[in-house]
Amino acid sequence: MKARIEYAEAAPDAFQAMRAFEEYVHRCGLDPTLLELIKVRASQINGCAYCLDMHTKDARAQGETEQRIYALNAWRETPFFTEKERAALAWTEAVTQVAGSQVPDEVYELARKYFDEKELVNVTAAIIAINGWNRFAISFRKVPGTYQPPPEPGTTF
Repeated sequence: MKARIEYAEAAPDAFQAMRAFEEYVHRCGLDPTLLELIKVRASQINGCAYCLDMHTKDARAQGETEQRIYALNAWRETPFFTEKERAALAWTEAVTQVAGSQVPDEVYELARKYFDEKELVNVTAAIIAINGWNRFAISFRKVPGTYQPPPEPGTTF
């Protein structure tokens, strides 16, 4: 497999804009474990091999279990996730698939049980960010397998 374009080199200002958004997401106060669950789940839906490789490695580096990572695409059928995580995962799916779902009211109401307005905007920002990264990586065929987690948690971008 070969990358089509090294997008960070071809358009460094666009890459820096995405990084700035990602930096906000990492500073906004979301739990790092929840953030990685969001990133992995959106990347599963979008079929982004590069981001799946990256964020499963980051999740493991933060202490996430193999069991939860493997079961993430079937989270509704497992007892491994908290109610708050389930609400975030449902929101992640609805926002990622916005064209088909239009983000149903019942998913919004569930998310509001666990997240205040600011938190839900920040969860949504995290979903928007990973969907953007997925689209860059998939479109330009970013090659998975070479990413290594940074030595300090929370600096994955």
